[in-house]
Amino acid sequence: MTSLALIEAAARRLHGHARETPLLNAPLLDAIARRRVFVKAECLQLTGSFKFRGGWSAISALPPEARSRGVLAFSSGNHAQGVALAAQRHGIAAVILMPADAPDVKIDNTRAYGAEVILYDRATEDRDALGATLTARRGLTLVKPYDDPQVIAGQGTIGLEIAAQTRALGITEAAVIACCGGGGLSSGIALALEPHAGFRLHTAEPAGFDDMARSLASGARETNPAATGSLCDAILTPTPGALTFPILRRLAGRGCVVTDDQALQAMSLAFAHLRIVLEPGGAVALAAALFAPDLPDTVIVTASGGNVDPAIFRTALDRFPA
Repeated sequence: MTSLALIEAAARRLHGHARETPLLNAPLLDAIARRRVFVKAECLQLTGSFKFRGGWSAISALPPEARSRGVLAFSSGNHAQGVALAAQRHGIAAVILMPADAPDVKIDNTRAYGAEVILYDRATEDRDALGATLTARRGLTLVKPYDDPQVIAGQGTIGLEIAAQTRALGITEAAVIACCGGGGLSSGIALALEPHAGFRLHTAEPAGFDDMARSLASGARETNPAATGSLCDAILTPTPGALTFPILRRLAGRGCVVTDDQALQAMSLAFAHLRIVLEPGGAVALAAALFAPDLPDTVIVTASGGNVDPAIFRTALDRFPA
């Protein structure tokens, strides 16, 4: 299981390979939110999302013989790119199973990082079954998008950075909101911040795909009724992870739920006031800080990804001019 020690070990392996991303703040954004909002800009991470951390952590932790045979990942795009670049920099092969409806920019970038991309229909095909077949057939090691201890540990390094950056700013209490699909990012950050009693992790998800929020409320893993139907493609997962949910059930507060329009508005405001580019799934935590009720005076959010389709980004700017 992932622990603080595993996260600290992942941080040592990531040192010099991943970026330490900034914690951004803008007074005009604070005024809109009516609270202080600090944005952990993982959209500026290598490959445009936090997923590089987990990919590097998992691949670098493999025994050399297993690593040499290559890795497999399945992802709508951000985990795909993170694993592809980590594999390329380790000099090994990567095969990536991606849904055919993933944004073209994510598919194209994954291929550009040197990976072999295999597309599937997420509405009719079981990616887990397809992945198991490919793993067995080619001798690859599967790097899961969130339900893997080393992946969780890699994402948890963001929590270590948040702890250090907030300490430098004199912040000792805050809600920390993480964009959430299967829960790898959320659970990793929650574990990293567990020693810091003033911080409480909350998840953020799009309406209709809020399986983690409903699971935290019920105490059992809930399932989404549909596989598609939100602009937040990066965080559409069927149910919370088997490894991640127990961590979040123990450490997380209530989950936040936002609409696609709120995510688009957060994208526009992030561009206007922070000059960063976010994708819808990477903007839901900021949307929660802007629009969710009953949050404290200081909120830290993950801007988890910026690999947005240009047409969707234009829609955000046109529909919600700042």
